[in-house]
Amino acid sequence: MASLWRLGVLCGAQGGRALFVRIPVVRPAQVSAFLQDQPAPGWCRTQHIHLSPNHYSGSKAASLHWTGERVVSVLLLGLIPAAYLNPGSAMDYSLAAALTLHSHWGLGQVVTDYVQGDALQKAVKAGVLALSALTFAGLCYFNYHDVGICKAVAMLWKL
Repeated sequence: MASLWRLGVLCGAQGGRALFVRIPVVRPAQVSAFLQDQPAPGWCRTQHIHLSPNHYSGSKAASLHWTGERVVSVLLLGLIPAAYLNPGSAMDYSLAAALTLHSHWGLGQVVTDYVQGDALQKAVKAGVLALSALTFAGLCYFNYHDVGICKAVAMLWKL
Protein backbone atom coordinates (compact mmCIF):
# COMPACT_ATOMS: atom_id res chain seq x y z
CA MET A 1 0.00 0.00 0.00
CA ALA A 2 1.39 3.29 -1.03
CA SER A 3 1.88 6.03 1.46
CA LEU A 4 3.19 9.53 1.06
CA TRP A 5 6.44 10.42 2.71
CA ARG A 6 8.14 13.73 3.18
CA LEU A 7 11.87 13.73 2.86
CA GLY A 8 13.53 16.22 5.11
CA VAL A 9 17.17 17.05 4.60
CA LEU A 10 19.07 17.83 7.74
CA CYS A 11 22.51 19.32 7.45
CA GLY A 12 24.54 18.65 10.54
CA ALA A 13 27.40 20.76 11.80
CA GLN A 14 29.72 17.78 11.46
CA GLY A 15 31.04 18.02 7.91
CA GLY A 16 27.77 19.25 6.35
CA ARG A 17 26.60 15.67 5.81
CA ALA A 18 22.98 15.42 4.59
CA LEU A 19 20.66 12.97 6.33
CA PHE A 20 17.37 11.78 4.90
CA VAL A 21 14.60 11.40 7.43
CA ARG A 22 11.28 9.77 6.55
CA ILE A 23 8.29 11.36 8.25
CA PRO A 24 4.79 10.19 7.29
CA VAL A 25 2.63 13.08 6.16
CA VAL A 26 -0.56 11.25 5.15
CA ARG A 27 -1.63 7.80 6.30
CA PRO A 28 -2.62 5.25 3.61
CA ALA A 29 -6.17 5.00 5.00
CA GLN A 30 -6.62 8.75 4.51
CA VAL A 31 -5.40 8.58 0.90
CA SER A 32 -7.74 5.67 0.15
CA ALA A 33 -10.71 7.44 1.75
CA PHE A 34 -9.85 10.64 -0.18
CA LEU A 35 -9.90 8.82 -3.52
CA GLN A 36 -13.21 7.13 -2.68
CA ASP A 37 -14.95 10.33 -1.49
CA GLN A 38 -15.45 8.96 2.00
CA PRO A 39 -14.61 10.78 5.22
CA ALA A 40 -11.54 9.39 6.90
CA PRO A 41 -10.94 9.31 10.65
CA GLY A 42 -8.98 12.36 11.68
CA TRP A 43 -10.15 14.52 8.76
CA CYS A 44 -12.61 17.28 9.57
CA ARG A 45 -13.11 18.49 5.96
CA THR A 46 -14.88 16.85 3.06
CA GLN A 47 -12.84 15.79 0.08
CA HIS A 48 -13.99 15.48 -3.53
CA ILE A 49 -12.05 14.16 -6.46
CA HIS A 50 -13.69 13.22 -9.74
CA LEU A 51 -11.46 11.67 -12.35
CA SER A 52 -14.04 11.30 -15.11
CA PRO A 53 -17.66 12.18 -15.83
CA ASN A 54 -20.17 9.93 -14.08
CA HIS A 55 -22.21 9.24 -17.22
CA TYR A 56 -19.26 7.37 -18.78
CA SER A 57 -18.33 5.23 -15.79
CA GLY A 58 -18.93 1.57 -16.36
CA SER A 59 -20.27 1.95 -19.89
CA LYS A 60 -19.12 0.06 -22.93
CA ALA A 61 -19.02 3.32 -24.90
CA ALA A 62 -16.16 4.60 -22.75
CA SER A 63 -14.20 1.42 -23.34
CA LEU A 64 -14.76 1.60 -27.09
CA HIS A 65 -13.80 5.29 -27.10
CA TRP A 66 -10.56 4.50 -25.24
CA THR A 67 -9.80 1.70 -27.69
CA GLY A 68 -10.55 3.99 -30.63
CA GLU A 69 -8.14 6.62 -29.29
CA ARG A 70 -5.37 4.03 -29.05
CA VAL A 71 -6.10 2.68 -32.55
CA VAL A 72 -5.88 6.18 -34.05
CA SER A 73 -2.62 6.83 -32.18
CA VAL A 74 -1.06 3.61 -33.46
CA LEU A 75 -2.44 4.34 -36.93
CA LEU A 76 -0.66 7.69 -36.90
CA LEU A 77 2.60 5.95 -36.03
CA GLY A 78 2.29 3.99 -39.28
CA LEU A 79 0.78 6.76 -41.40
CA ILE A 80 3.61 9.23 -40.92
CA PRO A 81 6.40 7.02 -42.34
CA ALA A 82 4.01 5.69 -45.01
CA ALA A 83 3.22 9.26 -46.07
CA TYR A 84 6.94 9.92 -46.44
CA LEU A 85 7.51 6.77 -48.50
CA ASN A 86 4.33 6.94 -50.60
CA PRO A 87 2.99 10.50 -50.85
CA GLY A 88 -0.30 10.91 -52.64
CA SER A 89 -3.86 12.08 -52.47
CA ALA A 90 -5.16 9.12 -50.44
CA MET A 91 -2.36 9.56 -47.92
CA ASP A 92 -3.04 13.30 -47.66
CA TYR A 93 -6.71 12.78 -46.84
CA SER A 94 -5.92 9.92 -44.44
CA LEU A 95 -3.49 12.17 -42.59
CA ALA A 96 -6.03 14.99 -42.52
CA ALA A 97 -8.67 12.73 -40.97
CA ALA A 98 -6.37 10.98 -38.48
CA LEU A 99 -4.59 14.16 -37.33
CA THR A 100 -7.87 16.02 -36.90
CA LEU A 101 -9.50 13.19 -34.97
CA HIS A 102 -6.42 12.69 -32.78
CA SER A 103 -6.21 16.39 -31.91
CA HIS A 104 -10.00 16.62 -31.37
CA TRP A 105 -9.95 13.80 -28.83
CA GLY A 106 -6.87 15.23 -27.12
CA LEU A 107 -8.38 18.71 -26.79
CA GLY A 108 -11.62 17.14 -25.57
CA GLN A 109 -9.72 15.47 -22.74
CA VAL A 110 -8.05 18.76 -21.81
CA VAL A 111 -11.50 20.38 -21.64
CA THR A 112 -12.88 17.52 -19.55
CA ASP A 113 -9.97 17.73 -17.13
CA TYR A 114 -9.56 21.48 -16.73
CA VAL A 115 -12.85 23.27 -17.50
CA GLN A 116 -15.18 23.44 -14.49
CA GLY A 117 -18.95 23.79 -14.71
CA ASP A 118 -21.35 21.96 -16.99
CA ALA A 119 -22.51 24.96 -19.02
CA LEU A 120 -18.99 26.26 -19.61
CA GLN A 121 -17.72 22.78 -20.43
CA LYS A 122 -20.47 22.27 -23.02
CA ALA A 123 -19.69 25.63 -24.60
CA VAL A 124 -15.97 24.93 -24.78
CA LYS A 125 -16.59 21.44 -26.19
CA ALA A 126 -18.80 23.00 -28.87
CA GLY A 127 -15.91 25.35 -29.66
CA VAL A 128 -13.51 22.39 -29.87
CA LEU A 129 -15.92 20.63 -32.23
CA ALA A 130 -16.16 23.74 -34.41
CA LEU A 131 -12.36 24.10 -34.40
CA SER A 132 -11.93 20.44 -35.35
CA ALA A 133 -14.46 20.72 -38.20
CA LEU A 134 -12.75 23.88 -39.45
CA THR A 135 -9.34 22.18 -39.22
CA PHE A 136 -10.52 19.16 -41.20
CA ALA A 137 -12.19 21.36 -43.81
CA GLY A 138 -9.04 23.49 -44.09
CA LEU A 139 -6.80 20.45 -44.52
CA CYS A 140 -9.13 18.98 -47.15
CA TYR A 141 -9.19 22.33 -48.97
CA PHE A 142 -5.38 22.45 -48.80
CA ASN A 143 -5.16 18.89 -50.15
CA TYR A 144 -7.55 19.60 -53.04
CA HIS A 145 -6.47 23.10 -54.10
CA ASP A 146 -2.78 23.08 -53.21
CA VAL A 147 0.11 20.61 -53.03
CA GLY A 148 -1.23 18.46 -50.15
CA ILE A 149 0.11 17.67 -46.70
CA CYS A 150 2.84 15.21 -47.77
CA LYS A 151 4.38 17.47 -50.43
CA ALA A 152 4.05 20.53 -48.16
CA VAL A 153 6.05 18.79 -45.42
CA ALA A 154 8.64 17.68 -48.00
CA MET A 155 8.91 21.27 -49.25
CA LEU A 156 9.44 22.49 -45.66
CA TRP A 157 12.18 19.92 -45.13
CA LYS A 158 13.98 21.18 -48.26
CA LEU A 159 14.24 24.68 -46.79
